[in-house]
Amino acid sequence: MPPHKTGSAEHLELERILLCRLSVLTNRKSKAIVRDHYARFGLSVAEWRAMAVLGQFGPASASEICAHNEMDEVTVSHAANSLLSRELVRSRTDVNDRRRMIHALTRSGRGVHGRIAPMALVHEARLLGA
Repeated sequence: MPPHKTGSAEHLELERILLCRLSVLTNRKSKAIVRDHYARFGLSVAEWRAMAVLGQFGPASASEICAHNEMDEVTVSHAANSLLSRELVRSRTDVNDRRRMIHALTRSGRGVHGRIAPMALVHEARLLGA
């Protein structure tokens, strides 16, 4: 949609900007999913997103998790530490680079992932069906 003119200056209407609208939609859906599902397991969105990457791709470093999710490393690090303290994830030092940690789902983490993943797919189907 073209920008609206107010006098001689362009008037920006955020609700008409596609990226703003997508951001609002994403935030609303994320909040609904957290409220409906992740909260049952005590997970934040960042924790679930890290678990989802590990569930799909297997063991990964924080930077690899970031690359799959477009999340920043601080957020992933906090999520990994939280998941580690709850024994949903285990971590080991990377044998090729001792500065990096490799994270993997534990048996308990795989169980939680296996219960949330189908719910996430249902939310996805509802969103796409709307």
